[in-house]
Amino acid sequence: MEGIVVRRVIPSDNSCLFNAVGYVMDHDSKKASELRQVIAATVASDPEKYSEAFLGKPNAEYCNWILDPEKWGGAIELSILADYCGREIAAYDIQTTRCDLYGQGKNYSERVMLIYDGLHYDALAMSPFDGAPEEFDQTIFAVQEDRTIGPVEGPALNFVKEQQRKRSYTDTSNFTLRCGVCQIGVIGQKVIPRNTFIVL
Repeated sequence: MEGIVVRRVIPSDNSCLFNAVGYVMDHDSKKASELRQVIAATVASDPEKYSEAFLGKPNAEYCNWILDPEKWGGAIELSILADYCGREIAAYDIQTTRCDLYGQGKNYSERVMLIYDGLHYDALAMSPFDGAPEEFDQTIFAVQEDRTIGPVEGPALNFVKEQQRKRSYTDTSNFTLRCGVCQIGVIGQKVIPRNTFIVL
């Protein structure tokens, strides 16, 4: 397919990873509940593989945790969903332009793409032209013999680099905020002294 790489914005409702995966796999950005169930069932079915050491919490506790629509997903969930869907998932990080590939080494013949801005996942797609309706999006790409997705690989990386140039990401370790109520400032996840001046 010829066209341009586009970012399909997924609602910021703490389920963006799941809904972004739903969009690129099935053109359905309302699959969070179903995909959370898939992850919980997969984890519960293999407590040896998905141990407390791997999950960061006991298996049963994790299963309850991931079903909560307020909880975010990350690498563990992407890995499970890649295997469940039988496709590689490429997750591009805007800040570093790094691509984390899930399902790699499984010889899956297709790949989908996500983009991550430090707090939020959106879907990446090929669109025939700028402004084309979403129903024309191509989101599933054949993996070539060299393990790339052929002519889509370069434009996808260029798109991510352009997003980086525009600073379309959140640097979660260095951003600065001040609470409008108590006036306490924070840098990343650290509280800073009350009298420190912050320019927002």
